Amino acid sequence: MNASTTDQLPVVVIGAGPVGLAAAARLVERGLEPLVLEAGPAAGSAVRDWSHVRLFSTWAEVIDPAAEKLLAPTGWVRPDASTYPTGGDWAEQYLQPLADVLGNTVRFGTTVTGVARAGRDRIVDSGRDEQPFTVHIQAADGREERITARAVIDASGTWSLPSPIGADGLPALGEKTAAEHISYRVPDLKDPAVRARYAGKRTAVVGSGASAFTALAYLADLATEEKGTHAVWILRRSIGASTYGGGEADELPARGALGLRAKAAVEEGHASAATGFRTEAVERGTDGRLVLIAEDGRRLDPVDEVIALTGFRPDPSFFSEIRLGLDERLQAPTALAPLIDPNVHSCGTVYPHGVNELSHPEQGVYLVGMKSYGRAPTFLAMTGYEQVRSITAALAGDQEAAERVELTLPETGVCGGAGLFDEPENAEQSGGGCCAAPATLQIGIGAPVTTSGGC
Repeated sequence: MNASTTDQLPVVVIGAGPVGLAAAARLVERGLEPLVLEAGPAAGSAVRDWSHVRLFSTWAEVIDPAAEKLLAPTGWVRPDASTYPTGGDWAEQYLQPLADVLGNTVRFGTTVTGVARAGRDRIVDSGRDEQPFTVHIQAADGREERITARAVIDASGTWSLPSPIGADGLPALGEKTAAEHISYRVPDLKDPAVRARYAGKRTAVVGSGASAFTALAYLADLATEEKGTHAVWILRRSIGASTYGGGEADELPARGALGLRAKAAVEEGHASAATGFRTEAVERGTDGRLVLIAEDGRRLDPVDEVIALTGFRPDPSFFSEIRLGLDERLQAPTALAPLIDPNVHSCGTVYPHGVNELSHPEQGVYLVGMKSYGRAPTFLAMTGYEQVRSITAALAGDQEAAERVELTLPETGVCGGAGLFDEPENAEQSGGGCCAAPATLQIGIGAPVTTSGGC
């Protein structure tokens, strides 16, 4: 197949979440044909899973400009730019209408099972770059199909792979057998069944990001209404000045307030903290309750439930026949990884980036959105929109626009980064005291308030 023929093929976008649909809108704007493949039954299926959680970014920060242009002629009314949507609001008032406008270019109930070059496995060099991509899919009824594409933009996110509670990155001993009492999502305590699960119970919350803050705040509210409700906050570090985030110094006020709510939960006695605790095992007692055991042998008092909020991971499995260039630690594109590596980043925002940082040895394939950040917990929805603007410009042959930065990220007033593994948190910022209010809180999106940043 020659280049001119390949150029007539669609660009396959994997995932109909915020960044995937923004990619489709940008492709339409450029006169290119998108084909969005979404495993779920509706737009923003992953977002709907945390529909009860309020974003800490406003509507103004989570609507893509090209998407808004597509929506405007339909009579769509932009929500108040200064207000904060929930995940459900984002999905129903923006993502679903956008998918509806895109029409038949979005296919739901379609799971991507593999991506390759036509007639070439990953070993073959000859003529590789001239061949289109083949995208293997499976419909909800089990029917298989193969789609030919000129390029592939993977915006499938990381929501389906939450990290375990084991400190070494693998499930703690006993974690799998205790699965019925371990949740990897922020609980919706307005749901009567979920509320009953935690009301009057002792719950361990594992994690130090915005998701953990949210869970602590929710459980603290429940504790004021249901006697006996208590949270045990499991932290791998000590509590220091930066533990609760930027507070009033955070230029995303709702995010700063979230950290302060978590702090209040501890100070008011609704939550207690187990610090320097790196989980190695989960044991079930004779009464059915769970005991968490640390690598140093410490054993916590029994808990009824565990909420594990330790981040998310990308799934690169369907790219097994594609030559990706991924950082060995973060599983992010190799040129992007140094910009977002939490081992070395201590302050400020991530520099806006595009096609150059997101390219791989395999030309024409891109990971975008939260998927592009691998295991790094620092993703901004606005950053994802800038990513796809740049990539679609490059696919349209407009290299000048692709390399131009069209996004100015807000200063957050917080520091991120993992810092030194074994040092107290108030000494961890590798750049020293470079910000007025250092924090381990992710440099945030407004998308699910989770330790992954989500989108």
